[in-house]
Parts: sequence; structure tokens; C-alpha cells
Amino acid sequence: MGHRPKPVSTAGAPAAIGPYSQAMKLGNLLFTSGQIPLTPGGDLVQGGIEEQTHQVFANLKAVLAEAGAGFGDVVKATVFIKDMNQFAALNGIYAFYFGDHKPARSTVEVSRLPKDVLVEIELIAAIPVE
Repeated sequence: MGHRPKPVSTAGAPAAIGPYSQAMKLGNLLFTSGQIPLTPGGDLVQGGIEEQTHQVFANLKAVLAEAGAGFGDVVKATVFIKDMNQFAALNGIYAFYFGDHKPARSTVEVSRLPKDVLVEIELIAAIPVE
């Protein structure tokens, strides 16, 4: 009865830029890779933390949807931010996408992210059983 993880891929989010998948599904759990503010075509979103965070959430929404899940199914979020002074702006956008749903979360300030972006977010979600 060995469950094997299965990759999840969607054209609605940027393709992986390395040897990894956009997400992996194991049973009813979905583990997304960290999403950065690239458009589905692979272009870096210009602008500050607000514009970049909205793009990250657009990417995450597409990956979740491909697996049959949504933000309400997220159980854990890990947020990597370049500058903790921008946390309030990021947090407001984060709250907009999650609404009343409040998954567990870690937020970590990091010295550098891929492509020198300002934010990266990864999620763990429980996929609804049909």
C-alpha cells in the first residue's frame, strides 16, 4: 500500500526554474514549492512588496486549483521575506487572500531570495476528498 508522491503542474503558474516540481501531492496532502513573483510566462513582476505578493498568491492559487484545493484548504504557510520592515504590507495582502481562514504560519526574514525578489511563499494544503 505504498503511496507515491505525484507531481502537480499547471501552466497557470511559472514553470519550475530548477530540478523541482511546482507541487507534490501525497494522499490528500499537497506541498507546494515556494512561489516567487514570476508571471506564468516567467517574467519577474516589477514593483514593491505589494505587487510581488499579489503575484505570489496568484501563482499559489493556480497550483492549489490544479490539485483541487483552495486557500481555505491550507494548513501551513511558510513566508520568506527580504525585509521584515515590509511585513505589515505583506500581512495585509496575506489576510486578504486567506480571509477568516488562519492556517499555521512561519515568517522568516532572509538575506536573499531567487532572482533577488522580495517574497517567497510555500504552502501545505489538505485536498478535499470527493
